[in-house]
Amino acid sequence: VEQGSCGLPTAFRAEYGRGQPTIAFLAEYDALPGIGHGCGHNLIAAAAVGAGVAIREVVDSFGGRVLVVGTPSEEALGGKGLMVQRGAFDGVDAAMMVHPGSRDALANASLACATLEVEFLGRSAHAAARPEEGVNALETMVLAFQAINSLRQHIRDTDRIHGVITHGGDAPNVVPRFCAGKFMVRAVEQEYLEVLKERVLNCFRAAATASGAELNFCWGEVQYAPMRPNLALGQAFADNLASLGRPLPAPNLRRPFGSTDMGNVSRVVPGIHPSIAIVTPDVPPHSPEFAQAASSPEGDGAMLLGAKGMAMTAVDLLTNPGLLEAVSREFREAGA
Repeated sequence: VEQGSCGLPTAFRAEYGRGQPTIAFLAEYDALPGIGHGCGHNLIAAAAVGAGVAIREVVDSFGGRVLVVGTPSEEALGGKGLMVQRGAFDGVDAAMMVHPGSRDALANASLACATLEVEFLGRSAHAAARPEEGVNALETMVLAFQAINSLRQHIRDTDRIHGVITHGGDAPNVVPRFCAGKFMVRAVEQEYLEVLKERVLNCFRAAATASGAELNFCWGEVQYAPMRPNLALGQAFADNLASLGRPLPAPNLRRPFGSTDMGNVSRVVPGIHPSIAIVTPDVPPHSPEFAQAASSPEGDGAMLLGAKGMAMTAVDLLTNPGLLEAVSREFREAGA
């Protein structure tokens, strides 16, 4: 086990066996501020470790390598994207993870995503006695929000723009000189994401021009790539889950569900990101109710199913060269 993998203090890489093929199980474990495991990453981590432990005996018999890769900060930083850039998946033949959800899904489409941090610098003044001497950074941010709300009328219905104000001022009787926010911009295609990023940035530029505040901004180091699920690998997983009494519906890739840095991995390695429901469809992820389910018997059951399904699929890859070739061929034909 290597701790601090790829220069990330909370990343790790556990390895067993030697030779090819090399199969990676990916662990996520970051929680959501104020909510906890409202996305069930505790279950993702446990399933990855369980699959890695389960496959050791087969690796001893048939050869190959198994990796359990700990990938931090999926929710905010895009840790897998950094790890892709730093070579964590070089030489890997297939990568798998299983996500808890509100619906069973063999494969999910996801959105490309970029993160934007914004600051407005204004000028402080007494809000009652001398307001004319101030430049209100908070009002500038509010103007930008209004511009983004207007922009939303004229973007594709699959695209998303959302954000929060992380600092809005210190006292109501002082014109705020500093305001900061963090935003996410999402689109189906990476190419269109670049267009949308510029349109969003223009909303902040316009607000700064209107108020006289100074704009500083920084795009995140990692952009989340759209998920490219490998359906040959996914079908093998689905067959195994069906044998465990949990058949998965056919993939529906027409409506993206959100973003994941597993998309970055799927661009360099054949990968899957299926979902196993732990709540009913009316319970949204990123909610306290979902966090409760992530530590419930339903959550435990999904974690065990995911671990078994991934381990059984790894057995198929290690013992069936035809499956491995089909997975590799689909990946090559899809293009990088």
